[in-house]
Amino acid sequence: MSIQMHPENGGDLAVVEVRGKLTKADYATFIPAFEQLIQTKGKQRVLLDMSGFQGWAWGAAWEDLKFGVRHFSDIEQLAIVGENRWQHCLAAFCKPFTKAQVRYFDSKEGTKARAWLAKEQQAA
Repeated sequence: MSIQMHPENGGDLAVVEVRGKLTKADYATFIPAFEQLIQTKGKQRVLLDMSGFQGWAWGAAWEDLKFGVRHFSDIEQLAIVGENRWQHCLAAFCKPFTKAQVRYFDSKEGTKARAWLAKEQQAA
């Protein structure tokens, strides 16, 4: 599976690792798990690690868009960690499609991304 989700901090932080090329089948597994986390823990802070992400297979981009629309206000913070310029642009592109605070971090800044998510959590 190209998407792996690991809840941390008692379910208050969803660490989502995306590797390779996403398929529609990846979303069939990921979305129910994410929705269960929201039902039990509420709005999420998400660390999206796209360091090994290579794009979407046919149909997967549509699933990604539907996920974003459906969970427009379920994510309060989104730290995107990546290694390519287009991933940085993706972070800017997704801002209008979510109520979350969105920030991009280079793949070497994973610790900084976690600190940003923790700092914002403490401020709330």
